[in-house]
Amino acid sequence: MTTRILTGITTTGTPHLGNYAGAIRPAIVASRDPQMDSFYFLADYHALIKCDDPARIQRSRLEIAATWLALGLDTDKATFYRQSDIPEIPELCWLLTCVAGKGLLNRAHAYKASVDKNVEQGEDPDAGVTMGLFSYPVLMAADILMFNAQKVPVGRDQIQHVEMARDIGQRFNHLFGKGKDLFVLPEVVIEEEVATLPGLDGRKMSKSYDNTIPLFGTAKQLKDAVARIVTDSRLPGEPKDAEGSHLFTLYQAFASHAQQAEFRAELEGGLAWGEAKNRLYQLLEDTLGEARERYNALIAKPADLEDILLAGAAKARKIATPFLGELREAVGLRSFREQVQVATGEKKKSAKSARFVSFRDEDGSFRFRLLDADGEQLLLSKSFADGKSAGMVNKRLQSGEPLDVRAEGRVFSVWVDGESVASSPEFADGQALEDAIVRLREALAPQE
Repeated sequence: MTTRILTGITTTGTPHLGNYAGAIRPAIVASRDPQMDSFYFLADYHALIKCDDPARIQRSRLEIAATWLALGLDTDKATFYRQSDIPEIPELCWLLTCVAGKGLLNRAHAYKASVDKNVEQGEDPDAGVTMGLFSYPVLMAADILMFNAQKVPVGRDQIQHVEMARDIGQRFNHLFGKGKDLFVLPEVVIEEEVATLPGLDGRKMSKSYDNTIPLFGTAKQLKDAVARIVTDSRLPGEPKDAEGSHLFTLYQAFASHAQQAEFRAELEGGLAWGEAKNRLYQLLEDTLGEARERYNALIAKPADLEDILLAGAAKARKIATPFLGELREAVGLRSFREQVQVATGEKKKSAKSARFVSFRDEDGSFRFRLLDADGEQLLLSKSFADGKSAGMVNKRLQSGEPLDVRAEGRVFSVWVDGESVASSPEFADGQALEDAIVRLREALAPQE
């Protein structure tokens, strides 16, 4: 059984060496684990809260997408997308906003910090506070709950947001689940072993301190940055304190155990700081040189990046679209056609029976979904050009003729006359898939 893990990357800056060692590298390694179902997204809606420079946000989206791909993210194994390409997320954000307590959001650290700062300066407590900042935790909850992520790796400053997502999801389940958990409640993952790299001045590497080493600058920019790393005044030939050296800490983050041991011995044996910096530069160049070439190639072809991200969005929406349909049903945003049938007694069934729900998609096409007795979606049809075609397929499925059901991975599809006409949502594992197929056959079995 796989575990779904989800991470968002805010698009407001250019990645540096600390971002790579602390977040990007471990996430890419995790995405290769067959037991992990990884979702990584560019949190560009979140970026609008922090930045009002459109050019900077656009450039950051491009650079961050290229960075992850250049460093080896396999989009066949991971789902990689832009938050803004999933319209279901802001719609879910509104559904969650309608159940999120203001008192809960009042306690959000970022909001409280803004209020405290305003009060200290004698300003109105909410001066400069936008609804984007205030509602940030709800949008983050929508990011997580949309895909029912089980694990969410975050820094310690983000733990509260995941806990809020749990609270909001739990309340939604209570109000609309009718005994069923519509949302999986996410768990925080704190990466205790993740590297926190020192910057040029020894403080944590951060754009706020202007002490970063560029991840994909030119070779000359990399060499110049390494040359500016602060060291002590010990002369060539004097033993150096490897453990107390920021330079050695950076070297450790990219070297093998054998390289680390050799470098430590050389420092303690009196290696000159200038030569030590050359060794670090060469290690970083060997580690990142090929990735830099891939990065530059991707940056030069933004249309290719666009295609990759749109493909990732399509992959994500195969989950998001039917799930949002289920949530809309749960809160009462249902088709009038279904209500008319119930009111007029057409094809009257017991309240506990499965039911078809027809609807018209945003592009004007016609579709239908099949919900089981508990309201869980079993099928979502393909798009039909007209309601008559959709209705004919719907009738074929209810006719009692043998079903052609084909499973692939964790989804199944139903075929009519050699053509796939409807598919299931993605299930957690093989057993859940088999159970759903049984429920499907029961739902469409001829009535006595």
